[in-house]
Amino acid sequence: MPVSVARDDVVVGEYYFKDNPIIARGSSANFPTYISGLIVASKANQMDNGKTTKTRGLVNWRGSMGTAFDFHGKTILVTGASGGIGKSIALSFADAGGNVIVHYFNNSQNAEELVSEINNKGGRSIKVCGNLSIQDDVDQVFQKVHKEFGSVDVLINNAGIYLSFYPITDMPLDEWQKLMDANLTSVFLCTQSAGKLMSKNKKGGSIINISSIEGLSPVIGHSHYNASKAGLLMFTRSSAQEMGPNKIRVNTVSPGLIWKNGLDEEWPEGVNSWLRNCPLGSIGLAEDVANACLFLASPLAKWITGANLVVDGGYSARVIY
Repeated sequence: MPVSVARDDVVVGEYYFKDNPIIARGSSANFPTYISGLIVASKANQMDNGKTTKTRGLVNWRGSMGTAFDFHGKTILVTGASGGIGKSIALSFADAGGNVIVHYFNNSQNAEELVSEINNKGGRSIKVCGNLSIQDDVDQVFQKVHKEFGSVDVLINNAGIYLSFYPITDMPLDEWQKLMDANLTSVFLCTQSAGKLMSKNKKGGSIINISSIEGLSPVIGHSHYNASKAGLLMFTRSSAQEMGPNKIRVNTVSPGLIWKNGLDEEWPEGVNSWLRNCPLGSIGLAEDVANACLFLASPLAKWITGANLVVDGGYSARVIY
């Protein structure tokens, strides 16, 4: 019999398949959870007649932060925070008590809704807009950060784009340049500006760059994206070396396949392939990436810099032969 657990705004379910417990995490709405290629939960229809039961061993950082993950008095800038992974990161830091700056470029409405959600919960959040591959826009973003909060303690370089597949011989130059600007130039400009603020205030800080496992293993037809994410890994290490004397730590989080609504319909062959080959047999959640960021920004990671934390359920650790 399936047992469900509701904690805060996240529904956590424990299901049984052939007497083996299967853990399903995420919002109860429009969220199928895939384990070993099976849909074991869809929306809330497998909840035990609407009853909720406490279950041991289920971890949900949001709403239950320990002191190591207390970000009260800290200011966190999350780029590309109007949806997806960025939104989850912003909410997680807000739930940990941090002041959250929500950056967006195109989706003002989503950004405004996120800011309102954080503020209505008793947090403090503002939104900032800008094309982060343009120096003037970045300057305006950090001027607003300085005016509102004085400095920034944590920068999450999450903004980026994922363009169409092209063979190298057919790829238009503007496609290559557009992706490099969004995925690499933006990180350089934001890291430069945040580093100046952090150094000036002599408090140090944490910069976390969101890369991808495609920066570790290439995907055919995606050389521009592969190169941008691999470049981000080396930029992280270079930044860690240069900024370390100012007590600024710089690390990378490289996610694998992360769930979004409709993913299984948009890319069924990719989802099936992932589930067959992923050692943990599941697709990641945006909150998995957010939890990695919380750790790297926390005092528990005070002696970690220049590192790449891979969050992919073990996918990139598969045997080669």
